[in-house]
Amino acid sequence: MQPVSILGYALLGLIHQKPSSGYDLRKTFTETAMGSFSNSPGAIYPALARLEKHGSIASDVKDSAGLRRRRVYRLTASGERELKKWLSQPITRDEIIRGMGEVMLRFAFMEHALGIEASIAFLRKLGVELSAYVPGLKQYLQENASQMPLSGMLALDSGIRNYQALQQWVEYAIQTYGAAVTDNSKSSTKSNNKSSGGKL
Repeated sequence: MQPVSILGYALLGLIHQKPSSGYDLRKTFTETAMGSFSNSPGAIYPALARLEKHGSIASDVKDSAGLRRRRVYRLTASGERELKKWLSQPITRDEIIRGMGEVMLRFAFMEHALGIEASIAFLRKLGVELSAYVPGLKQYLQENASQMPLSGMLALDSGIRNYQALQQWVEYAIQTYGAAVTDNSKSSTKSNNKSSGGKL
């Protein structure tokens, strides 16, 4: 079996969230930032065909509004295992350096596939990696800024600022998850008290 591409994993994640037709998936890639993971809208259907051939997804032809029928794709047990294996990979320094696209794609699908605790752990690991990487960039800029053209210095400064903004977002995301978990816990406690007639 050929390795699954980033586009393939993006499709597995979307189909895991909701069984979808090729048209619906193509629309998602065309109208959202998901398009950055596909060379062109036309690449969606060949990627689906490869995933189905490898047994990661299966499809059924269903009736839809109007005369047209559509093929709806769903994840197989094998496809779900493949997706979860990819989502569970540790964050590496190489991923941080070459761009955050795949990292954020994994995070986008993580809660639905692996749960809230896995999502929080992923964010904490991302925070650790960023905290280890950013100081080195700042030191490099400080030591070499005088020898760099202004455009190069500003470009590196922009990259550092983007990473710092991401660090702030990671802290915000962890706090948001913490508040959501607390609210869910309170709601569950109230529900249990009601069902037991308020008796402890």
